[in-house]
Parts: sequence; structure tokens; C-alpha cells
Amino acid sequence: MQCIENYSMKLEKRIEILSRLGDYLSTDSPLYEEARTRAHAENRWFLPTYTWKAGNSIAELMLKKELLQAFASKYEIPDDSNPSMKTGIVFAGNIPYVGLHDLICCFLFGYQTIIKLSSKDRILPKEIVSFLSDAYPEINGYISFGEMLKGCDAYLATGSSNSARYFEYYFSKYPHIIRKNKTSVAILSGNETPEQLDKLADDIQLYFGLGCRNVTQIFVPKGYDFLPLLNALKKYQYYAEHDKYKNNFDYQLTIAIMNNKFYMSNDSIVLIEHPQPFSPISQLHYQFYDDKISVIDQLNMDEIQCIVGEDFIPFGAAQHPGLDDFADGINTMEFLKTLPPKSDAGQAL
Repeated sequence: MQCIENYSMKLEKRIEILSRLGDYLSTDSPLYEEARTRAHAENRWFLPTYTWKAGNSIAELMLKKELLQAFASKYEIPDDSNPSMKTGIVFAGNIPYVGLHDLICCFLFGYQTIIKLSSKDRILPKEIVSFLSDAYPEINGYISFGEMLKGCDAYLATGSSNSARYFEYYFSKYPHIIRKNKTSVAILSGNETPEQLDKLADDIQLYFGLGCRNVTQIFVPKGYDFLPLLNALKKYQYYAEHDKYKNNFDYQLTIAIMNNKFYMSNDSIVLIEHPQPFSPISQLHYQFYDDKISVIDQLNMDEIQCIVGEDFIPFGAAQHPGLDDFADGINTMEFLKTLPPKSDAGQAL
């Protein structure tokens, strides 16, 4: 990374650059199409259409100039950048562009950022930074990639519960945000319209259910009729043509049959009554309730990213977070805003 400690990029310029990224993610250019194809070749869960969908959602809900301006004004971000402050971000690779929100926040403050990529997603983050550096060479001094995060003043990491313990050990002496495994649930009344169930199907199955905002458990009233939901989920029956998903589906169905468990299926997803919110790929857990209040009381919110349903996140919106939808409910902007003065060196990862 080139030395830029004496160079300051104005906030207006930083917002312009992020807005330009939004333009890139929302247009189907040959360059972007080629990047999505390469990402899919490396990780077969990253369907090119899903990468475009994830990028377009970020472009619409996070990278519009007016949205960025309003977001920055909430935290009174200084006009001048602070490139002497260095942040390290560990990207996850479960779905496309996980970690981009952290990068947006760090770049708005004008901090230098080093990114440690997931082995599952090495193409897309480098591609978007390469695109921006062609138009704005100055960002090369602000964003870089490294196999080790070393000499940083603060760290942001997203991973599994096991990796979180690893991160906690290495980053414990420095300001940090460490995110663990989380998942999402839905609370249904039984009166959902076909349109709402169609959107719920997206909350459940979009990105093969691999995101922390994917619904992996539903709570339904006793006597609930599952048939309309199973029919709504048929829109994802094409997953049966995806070898990795099909292998998971066949395995989960076989386990249910061998264990003589009651299950429901529409040939693309298996519904099992289970108390745990985390469910395997191709499986959806359900639980019956007497009243909604009891559902909230029994949830371990340390495991829950979001709740979908009436009075909660609207059906179909779970996989479309905005700038203010901070992962794990931890306000990344407040964290970055209150970082202590620059330290001499950080821990290596």
C-alpha cells in the first residue's frame, strides 16, 4: 500500500466513488458479466444471477448518492479523510458481497483498509476494487488485500462461531467487531396472502439459504396449513438441477426417512419440526406456537439476525438490507467514529 498519510480525500469524493460502484453493480456490462462467471467457476453456490441480484440490491439500497450523503451526515463524518487510521476487515464468503457494508463504512470515514478474503469469494471483491481503481487510482492507497491483517488499528471480522473464537484471541488487544454464526426466523399468523408467501419463499431460499438473513426456521400456529407455503416454495424447484444443492437435499431426505421422522417436502426442500433455528441446506425447521409473545420469549437473540413477519421485517425484505441495517445489531459507524488514536501496530492474522 502506498503511503498516503499526507493525502486527504474529501467526503464528497469518497461518496462519488461509492456511487460509481453502485453504477457498476446495477448495470449488466460485459466486464461485470465476466467477473460473475469467474466467481461462479470458483464457487458453484455463486450463481451469476445471484451475484447480480446481490450487487443490484446493494446498489439500490446502499450506494445511491443521496443515501450515502444522508447516512454520512448522521455520524458527522469529517470532510477530510483520516488515512493514517488503518482498519482490517475479514470478509465472509457464504453469499456474494458479504463484507461490502463494512468496507463502505470504513471508506466513508476515509480510513485505510486491508481486506482478508474468504477462500470462497476471491474474485468479486478484487474485481470491484479493480474497477474503481481504473477510474480513481487514488483509492489504491485506501483499499488493499492481504493474506495477513497486520499493523491495523481496528478489526472487523465475520465468520463462523469457531472462527470467531480465533478472531477474539488474535484481536483481543485492539478495537474490534467480531460477528458469529447467526440465522433468521419467521413468525407466521396463518393468514398470509399468496403474495406474502411468495416473498417468504425468497427469504428462505434465495442464495440457497446460505445467508445469515435467510429464514431457516418458521413459527406457525397450531393447525397451520403448510400446503400454501410448500406450493410457494416450488418456485425454487430448479435447485434440483444444482448438483451441490441436490446432494444436500437427497441426504436430508434420506436421514428423515431412515430415522422415521415426520417430514413434508415438495421435492426441493424438506420441512422438519425442530426446535433449533439453524437448519441444514435444503431443510426448513418449523415449530408450533400458542401465541406470538411466547415465540419471542423462547428465541435466543444471540443466534438471530432478523425476524420476518407481521410487525417485524416485511416478507421478501430479509435479503435486502439498507445502510442502517447493521449486522448483529452492532452499529459499525459508531464503532469507527469512536476509535482511539492510531496505535503503533496491530496483531497479525
